[in-house]
Amino acid sequence: MAKLRLRTKFLLSMLLISAGLTCTSLLLVRQRVQEHEKQKISVDLQNSVHTFQDFQQQNERNLTHSAELVADLPSLRALMTTQHEATIQDGSTNYLRLSGADLLALADRTGRVVALHTTSPGFNRDTAQQSFDTTLSSGTTGHWWFGANHLYEVFLQPIYFGPAIEKQRLGFLVIGYEINDTVAAQISGVAASHVAFYYGDKIVRSTLQPAQQAELVAAPLHSASVNTAPEEIQLGSEHFLATSVNLARGEGSGVRITVLKSKDEAVAFLDQLNNLLLGLGLAAVIGGSVLVYVISHTFTRPLGNLVAGVRALEKGDFNYALDPHGGDEVAEVTGAFNRMRTSLQESQKELLEAERLATIGRMASSISHDLRHSLAAIVANAEFLCESRLTPEQREELYQEVRSAVNRMTDLIDSLLEFSRTPESLRPSYVNVADVVERSIQAIRSHPEFHHVQISFYREGSTSGWFDGRKLERVFYNLLLNACEAVPVGAGRIEISMSRSPGALEISVADNGRGIPESVRARLFEPFVSAGKENGTGLGLTVVQKIVQDHGGDVAAQSTSATGTVFKLSLPLVESPVNRSESARVQPAPPPLAQTKLEGSE
Repeated sequence: MAKLRLRTKFLLSMLLISAGLTCTSLLLVRQRVQEHEKQKISVDLQNSVHTFQDFQQQNERNLTHSAELVADLPSLRALMTTQHEATIQDGSTNYLRLSGADLLALADRTGRVVALHTTSPGFNRDTAQQSFDTTLSSGTTGHWWFGANHLYEVFLQPIYFGPAIEKQRLGFLVIGYEINDTVAAQISGVAASHVAFYYGDKIVRSTLQPAQQAELVAAPLHSASVNTAPEEIQLGSEHFLATSVNLARGEGSGVRITVLKSKDEAVAFLDQLNNLLLGLGLAAVIGGSVLVYVISHTFTRPLGNLVAGVRALEKGDFNYALDPHGGDEVAEVTGAFNRMRTSLQESQKELLEAERLATIGRMASSISHDLRHSLAAIVANAEFLCESRLTPEQREELYQEVRSAVNRMTDLIDSLLEFSRTPESLRPSYVNVADVVERSIQAIRSHPEFHHVQISFYREGSTSGWFDGRKLERVFYNLLLNACEAVPVGAGRIEISMSRSPGALEISVADNGRGIPESVRARLFEPFVSAGKENGTGLGLTVVQKIVQDHGGDVAAQSTSATGTVFKLSLPLVESPVNRSESARVQPAPPPLAQTKLEGSE
């Protein structure tokens, strides 16, 4: 998981806080505005219902007055006394225009409709007769007639012969006005709302779109004799608040008006407000981010420099420049770090000096012990050689002892000198590493005490490359020498296997010795580390590691136990050196054998 810088954390925190506050403000403002608009729409709907009720009452008064005036006309009374239907139908035509109504009907004293006039076609006399019978049986002067998708509010007025108190009734006059598209549009304009007139479950007139009107028919709206709390409905993709009021004064015809006000239109400005708030919020976020960036840069720059100083110290750079200016906590921490770094550098110098002295002491102790042991052998054998009574065989044996001691001293000095050489001291040439291993095996064979050790060497593929053969021979010699000293007497076995992998030679040296002691496994390749050897200097494996690493390779103890140890070497195959003047004359080695096995004699 990627680590976030302190400045990034500041910026992310600012963005989250700003975005959270902006979203919360938008939601609260939107909710409050929606509630306010809903209340406003409810008030508007109530006002719209009141407006229509006032309009209806005014029409009722006008039509009632018109019905009284027309019914009292002598000409109409004279027309009704004829009792002739065709004469009444033709003679009453002008009374519709005179009354200013949309419907005019005349019935005789028996209740039979004898004349009918309307401003809109479709409403016939049979429908008028049924409606008149219903109105007459209800005992009210006002009623609603519906037929052929025409809805009329009508008013009934008796026609008397002579004074009304004499009750000599000639018939009935019915005057009504139609709820048509014009009336619906007028009411919609006055109320600034959509309206729909119902007769039962059917919409007679509406200012809605046809698709919205079809959905309104299926909407479960409640109605009451007085306006109630608005209900929210959705018609298509538009939301409305609607309220319904019965118009039939308790009759069962279900005549009612529904007033609808678009909620989306009412809160359309809210989108503009949201966009404005969103723009202000984004501006606040961007401005705040820039401000936080500047402020955080002021705070985090000293911290960044301090972190850079810590990283430099991690890499060993004690001189990375740090300026603890200011008097805040960061400056105090920087100053403390400077003091700690100086103290750590001094402590490191003291530790290195102590380690150097300790190393020199261990080296002097080890070298003096080994040199003293060899010198004592040389001095003692030299004194014996001075005696004249020795036989030639005895002199030869003493000479070999002196020579062995000198060789041990030479090996010790060569091992010490190896540490002072750099990788540039390598003298690579095109050699066959298998030949180098065989020479190392022959060098081990020169030790009489190792004749009992069985050494097997296996190789696969080409083993030639550019290496320093002399130093590699030292590597394999040291490994074989350690293995020979670790294997049991009379049953020692050492197996060397070599194979070519892409880009490297892989070599393993396995023995059946007693294994590496637990006490030295972690420090196996350190100088002067030795265990279980009488004349060991502790430099053999250290030299092995240095030579292999100088070649760009690696060496490690792959496994070790009481039944044996396996060392694994990896030597990279590199191209020939830049200067090939001498190596160009080197002839390629002959193709290696598939397998070579060397066994020691018992």
